[in-house]
Amino acid sequence: MYLYIKALHIIFIVTWFAGLFYMPRLFVYNTEAHEKAEAERKILHRQFEMMMKRLWFGITWPSAILTLVFGPWMWYLLGTFPQWLMIKVCFVVGLYLYHFSLHAIYKQELRGIFRYSSQQLRIWNEVATIFLVAIVMLAVVKQNMSVVWGIVGLVFFILLLVSAIRIYKLVRKK
Repeated sequence: MYLYIKALHIIFIVTWFAGLFYMPRLFVYNTEAHEKAEAERKILHRQFEMMMKRLWFGITWPSAILTLVFGPWMWYLLGTFPQWLMIKVCFVVGLYLYHFSLHAIYKQELRGIFRYSSQQLRIWNEVATIFLVAIVMLAVVKQNMSVVWGIVGLVFFILLLVSAIRIYKLVRKK
């Protein structure tokens, strides 16, 4: 039973992350559409709103909920709560906070409020990547991972990600 629950947990994590990766991209496109001429803007906003709604409520939210169902169920079947799992749960809580922040942005954009630039949204899009790396490393490496080296590795990864974002911004300007 445990392996079936684990498989379902992984499946819904993957689909949840698909939504978390794509939703901010739709925010970027919708924000950039806001700067277009009126006729084009209306068409694009209507299309992006439909895409965001289908992604958010058809894939992302259901996957987040089912991840939350199968994760604790798996933990229950495991019968123990090791230290690495406590740290992973902290990152998962952070990931849900990120999810709620995307929901807030989604609601704002539906009301025509564009508080963030497309560049800020591109950066915010990468937060899910940081959570993905941290959570997968904890789930796979588990007890073999030093907390100190794990933090150093995560900070190094974040610095690489920030550098890549800056390089991409420079390339886009050219």
